[in-house]
Amino acid sequence: MESKVRFFAGSSSKELAGKIAASYGTSLGEVKLIRFSDGEIQLSFEESVRGQKVFLVQSTMPPAENLMELLLMIDAAKRASAREIVAVIPYFGYARQDRKDQPRVAIGAKLVADMLAVAGATRVITMDLHADQIQGFFDVPVDHLYASTVFMPYIQNLQLANVTIAAPDMGGSKRANAYAKYLKSEIVICYKQRTKANVVDHMTAIGEIEGKNIVLVDDLVDTGGTLCKAADMMIERGALSVRAICTHGVLSGKAQENIENSKLAELIVTDTIPQHTHSKKIKVVSIADLFAKVIYNIEHLESISSNFIV
Repeated sequence: MESKVRFFAGSSSKELAGKIAASYGTSLGEVKLIRFSDGEIQLSFEESVRGQKVFLVQSTMPPAENLMELLLMIDAAKRASAREIVAVIPYFGYARQDRKDQPRVAIGAKLVADMLAVAGATRVITMDLHADQIQGFFDVPVDHLYASTVFMPYIQNLQLANVTIAAPDMGGSKRANAYAKYLKSEIVICYKQRTKANVVDHMTAIGEIEGKNIVLVDDLVDTGGTLCKAADMMIERGALSVRAICTHGVLSGKAQENIENSKLAELIVTDTIPQHTHSKKIKVVSIADLFAKVIYNIEHLESISSNFIV
């Protein structure tokens, strides 16, 4: 029997979803969004999805309306008798709230995982979660993709001598180590102390920096404070150049200004979050083809591990 697959997009990811669908060899279905005068939204599919496998593409960065849109799409697909409902979440918002790091706080990532499952999602596809253990928050299958598949070729094409991979904090050491092993390079780990969220008070580094071309690796860049402070410190300690690769370009507040005025040679991000940058230092690489390949493999019951580099 011929496979029935349909792609739909929420407001935050229409451009990326269009690229994914085109790479897969199809087009986006139509979703109608009605907004009431008080801001409440109502979603509906403008074509039948009965008995079909639907892939709903939506990143869930703020505002929270993006998450609400995805939940409404999932619920609409369930009530329209879709056969399977796959939530494709390139950027999984609230992933930084993955544990109780102080008394009386919510675990936002777990709450979002529960809401997606209750709404009716039968599978989740996402990329570079802030913490790998978030996969365990779900009671449905999770396909966790890695942007290293598109970042590795980018780094190799730079043909830099004396490349050293760096983790901007202790939590990123595992990711940086994976890159370093693949590239057969040395590794540097930064240690930072924060006075409050998004503000780095002090930073130092462990490893050889002088005479190296440093590549900082992280899952996301928010205000850019950590990356800019790390780049400035490394240049002062004799690094030849410092660039950063970050999967999710949150880039809130004065992030673009901070990056433009820093000693970073460039910042490379993916299009999991739509980018409207005015900084010449910020480059965007697309992960659409990777998602399309993985979705094809999932639909044809084939392994997806061949799509991963590290």
